[in-house]
Amino acid sequence: MTASLKIDFVSDVSCPWCAVGLGALEQALERLQGTVKADLHFQPFELNPQMPPGGQDITEHLTEKYGSTPEKQAEIREMIRQRGAEVGFEFRREGRGRIYNTFDAHRLLLLAENEGQPGQQHALKKALLTAYHGRAESPESHEVLLRLATEVGLDPARVQAVLASDELADEVRAQELMYQRAGIRSVPAVVINDRHLISGGQPAEVFEQALRQIAAGAQA
Repeated sequence: MTASLKIDFVSDVSCPWCAVGLGALEQALERLQGTVKADLHFQPFELNPQMPPGGQDITEHLTEKYGSTPEKQAEIREMIRQRGAEVGFEFRREGRGRIYNTFDAHRLLLLAENEGQPGQQHALKKALLTAYHGRAESPESHEVLLRLATEVGLDPARVQAVLASDELADEVRAQELMYQRAGIRSVPAVVINDRHLISGGQPAEVFEQALRQIAAGAQA
């Protein structure tokens, strides 16, 4: 018997561990085919909501935010790259270069959720992660956002209209606030059936075991 699970993947495009976590979750769901049917939604979280236009040098940013040295950052970047490879995500070996504001990317993800076809929000999320972490493209750039949204099948005129306005801004901020009030302070945060939380870029085995247990409880 297949259990239907609502999965809210709370994350930010600028978060490398979110790419790792999504890849691991996808692997777990693949293994659980026939046992678990996922209703997957991507929810907004901004690691750097005050990031100004043009972004900031990534080394400078991480040093200011965490006090880490360039050497330590390179070590962590390589570890994340290896974890990404395990789940089929290819990080750019040289890193991202800069970190950007991601608010408009979250608005387009909400557009895909509200008006897109099944699977389009998921496809856009993966496209955004690949563009930024795989090719160091700016998720702040409207040109990049329009191209990626169009490639996954969203209406380009609709995308342009959203980017040229403040449409969906209030809705994104309301969702962000809801998850902050729920106690989420870091991402990825994977919320199952509005009750169970799996934090961090866990290995596929951790997601698989947790989802299997939650599915069994849902069927009991």
